[in-house]
Amino acid sequence: MMKSDQMKKGPERAPQRSLLKAMGYTDSQIEKPLVGIVNSFNEVIPGHIHLKNIARAVKDGVLAAGGTPMEFPTIGVCDGIAMGHEGMKYSLVTRELIADSVECMAKAHQFDALVFIPNCDKIVPGMLMAAARVNVPCIFVSGGPMRSECSDEGKAMDLNSVFEAVGAYKNGTISEERLHYFEENACPGCGSCSGMFTANSMNCLCEVLGMALPGNGTIPAVDAARIRLAKTAGEQVMKLWKMNLKPSDILTKEAFENALTVDMALGCSTNSVLHLAAIAHEAGVKFDLHKINEISEKTPNLCHLAPAGFHHMQDLKRAGGVTAVMGELNKENRLHIDVGTVCGCYLGEVIGKAHSLDHSVIRPIEEPYSKTGGLAILFGSLAPGGAVVKRSAVAKEMLVHKGPARVFESEEEAISVIYAGGIQKGDVVVIRNEGPAGGPGMREMLSPTSAIAGMGLDKDVALITDGRFSGATRGAAIGHISPEAVNGGPISLVQEGDIISINIPDYSIELCVPEEELKTRSYRKPEKQIRGYLARYAKLVSSADKGAIIE
Repeated sequence: MMKSDQMKKGPERAPQRSLLKAMGYTDSQIEKPLVGIVNSFNEVIPGHIHLKNIARAVKDGVLAAGGTPMEFPTIGVCDGIAMGHEGMKYSLVTRELIADSVECMAKAHQFDALVFIPNCDKIVPGMLMAAARVNVPCIFVSGGPMRSECSDEGKAMDLNSVFEAVGAYKNGTISEERLHYFEENACPGCGSCSGMFTANSMNCLCEVLGMALPGNGTIPAVDAARIRLAKTAGEQVMKLWKMNLKPSDILTKEAFENALTVDMALGCSTNSVLHLAAIAHEAGVKFDLHKINEISEKTPNLCHLAPAGFHHMQDLKRAGGVTAVMGELNKENRLHIDVGTVCGCYLGEVIGKAHSLDHSVIRPIEEPYSKTGGLAILFGSLAPGGAVVKRSAVAKEMLVHKGPARVFESEEEAISVIYAGGIQKGDVVVIRNEGPAGGPGMREMLSPTSAIAGMGLDKDVALITDGRFSGATRGAAIGHISPEAVNGGPISLVQEGDIISINIPDYSIELCVPEEELKTRSYRKPEKQIRGYLARYAKLVSSADKGAIIE
């Protein structure tokens, strides 16, 4: 019996069949498995502008394999366009809206299977959360990454190049004409931004989790191979339906451990921690931040893609893709290979004998960039609940740092001082009231971190926040400080000039102020006029260490 039979089969379901026929569906189409095609196409995000073509290819695959595809949309926010203003408050919060809306559509219409077509930051985890929640056979196929082109100086460019160019312009290092050059050339066409930023991190981890076919994270958006992958995904979902292979069979504890391991090897975005925690919650899998450090301590970092280095996603594809990274890790048995995948086989069979085809992009496991992983979770008196840093993108000079706090109550307040040249070498910039509830919405801080880097201070200045960072961020940028300020976290008590000690190799972050002194301090919560969805979100959202979920 098909799940959709509850909606379409028998004399009493004649009204439902009549409505389907009103859209042109024939009896033979209605009798087949109904496959929901969850498409996040819009004309706002470069990573999504081409997804009609991906959806068409997916539907061709479903039709060829004997199913009836039925497309429906989700929303999507472009983090880059939303960056640096009120719009960023509406980025992370859409993850829950996407998950909820897919649940509503899938349950209301009783789809037999689903194909998810995401591409950018919150859309991927939102859809993964929905997949775990709805738990029917499904598969993911992203829109693919944007290509990176070289500048007239021969350096590979991406969106981060433009943000850092703004910092350089504000610092007087480059002209307005040069800034315009980057604006015109850094983003050459459709696709998710070309470095190992959040969108590409999550699309790569879809492969590792077993929810997408090989190539999902790395085949460029403009390649014909992307269309072929989409057609194959459409065909494959029908095989999954016949096997009754569901997300609950794939998204296991071992699958999440694999994802964290490959995350460390790739040097993924800090946001991956937030999203993996939320997806694990939906899958009923316990997620412990301490486990991340345990995995990071024994997992070598094999890739330095932008922002950690100059390689981009097309380079990773050329070197063998995510499968090759897993192949290198598997040389030392670092992965659980007996876990299921949407390929219909175990992960070990997917990896096969894959290995790096270009050791300048994917280092052999015997010669890693570092013996520890790309991410680290810091704990201490400033962050009892933890904080996250992309240590593979931190200059060696800043792995251990101690300096005076420069305290700001919002991103806007901080960026104005940074642009005005008010930050000195050695400072620790503290931005609070930007957490999940305090923001609300936990804004990304790419503008201030890029400004610091563009001004040449990324080897001298740290930035910490209860907000979060873009996957494009580089430097000693430490986010997700938990508890956040509005929930009474120690970050709420930091004062101008307090000494903050950061030791990334030791996984520590300390506020060097006696406890007796802290007891005499108080925190005044800023008054913010919040209405609508953000107001409801602020009341319900958890802290960052729990994945900023709504329970």
